[in-house]
Amino acid sequence: MRTCYAGLDPAIDPLSRRFSEEGWAGQARHDHSSEAPLYFVLSKTLGTALLPINLLVELGILSLLLMMTRFASLGRKLAVTTLVLLVLVAFSPIGNLLMYPLESRFPAWDPSRGAPDGIIVLGGSVDTDLSVAHGTPVVSHAADRFFAPAELARRYPNARVVFTGGSANLISTTAREADYSAPILESLGIAKERLILERESRNTWENAIFTKQLVMPKPGERWLLVTSAFHMPRAMGIFRKAGFDVEAYPVDWRMGGRDALFAFTRNGTEGFSKTDVAMREWIGLVAYRVTGRTGELLPGPGKD
Repeated sequence: MRTCYAGLDPAIDPLSRRFSEEGWAGQARHDHSSEAPLYFVLSKTLGTALLPINLLVELGILSLLLMMTRFASLGRKLAVTTLVLLVLVAFSPIGNLLMYPLESRFPAWDPSRGAPDGIIVLGGSVDTDLSVAHGTPVVSHAADRFFAPAELARRYPNARVVFTGGSANLISTTAREADYSAPILESLGIAKERLILERESRNTWENAIFTKQLVMPKPGERWLLVTSAFHMPRAMGIFRKAGFDVEAYPVDWRMGGRDALFAFTRNGTEGFSKTDVAMREWIGLVAYRVTGRTGELLPGPGKD
C-alpha cells in the first residue's frame, strides 16, 4: 500500500511532516460524507452542554440571573438544588452506578480461540492540540489503548495493526491523532511496516466506516477492537452496524468490580470526572440508537 499524507501543513504541524517524510505502512484519506454535518455539530455542542459538570455550571448561572429578577425565589431554590446536585456528583456513588453497566458489559478477551488477523486501536488518548504546541505526542488519558496493542502485536506477529483517529475538534485542524499515536506505538515495539493509519475519522462511527474501507476485512477474518471498557458497548454496536465483525478487547477500566458500586469518593474531581465520562457515553448510546447507528441501546456480547 502506498503511503500518502496529503493535507498536512508542515508550518503548522512539523511533527506530522516528519512522519510524512518517513512514511508508514498505510494511511487512508476520506471525505466526511458519511457524517451529517448537523449531527456532528450537535454532538460537539449540545452533547457537551448536557454533561453533568457543565449542566450544573449552567444551572448555577441561571439561578444567579433569576435572583436578579422578580423570580428571585425560584432562583434561590434552583441555587440550593444545584449545590445539592454538585455535592452528590462529586462525592456520591453516582459515577460508579453509571459506569459499572458500561464497563462490565463485555468480558476480557479470550485468547483460546487462536491468533487474530488484525488489531484495531481506537483513538482518544492523545491530545492533538498539546501535541502540536509542544511538538511531541502528549497522552492525556487512556494510555492502556497503547500498551494493550503493543503487547498483542508481540504475541501475534502476523496480525495487522490499525490505528484509527483523526481530529475530533468541532473546528477541524491539520493535526491528526494518528500522526502522533503512530510513533508511540512504534516506540512500544510495533514495527513501522505493520502500522496502518486511518487519520480522517472524527468519531466512532467514522472510525468503523473508514477502517472497514481501508482494511477490507475478508470473511472469516478475526479482528480485535481495542478501546476503553466504558466505550466498548457503543463501539461494538457501531462496528456491527457498519458490517465489520470485531471482537471486544476492553482496556482502561475506571472502577473496580461490583464491590465498588456504592463506594463514596474523597476527591470531588474524581467523582466529577467519572460521572462526566459515563454520562457522555450514555448520551452517545441514546443518540446513536435513535439515529439507527447501533442495533441496541446497550450492545452486549451477543449479536444485535
